Amino acid sequence: MTDDRTAKYLWDARRAAERIGRFTSGCTCDDYLGNEMLRSAVERQFEIIGEAFTGLRRVDPGLAASIPDLPRIVAFRNVLIHGYATVDSQLVWGVVEGKLSGLLELLTRLLGDEP
Repeated sequence: MTDDRTAKYLWDARRAAERIGRFTSGCTCDDYLGNEMLRSAVERQFEIIGEAFTGLRRVDPGLAASIPDLPRIVAFRNVLIHGYATVDSQLVWGVVEGKLSGLLELLTRLLGDEP
């Protein structure tokens, strides 16, 4: 990675994903649904991931195109921000459970931080 902006966007996305992992560690879906502060914090971190990927598309379209589901991640961010009144918290939890670990692994690999 030659561009510092590329690395910054990837780092921002990874940091946000790590935060989601920390925030939700040991939680169940019911815990998540019953805690408005936790839901708000997780949604904010997903917004950051989507915004970082939007920036990544501008500065490194080739790398951005190699990220699976990048358009869906950006669209998810848009729903969280613009459709805030209709956010489906169970869907958000499903993303936490089903997609977060894979995203973290990918970001770590792209940043070259694998052991």
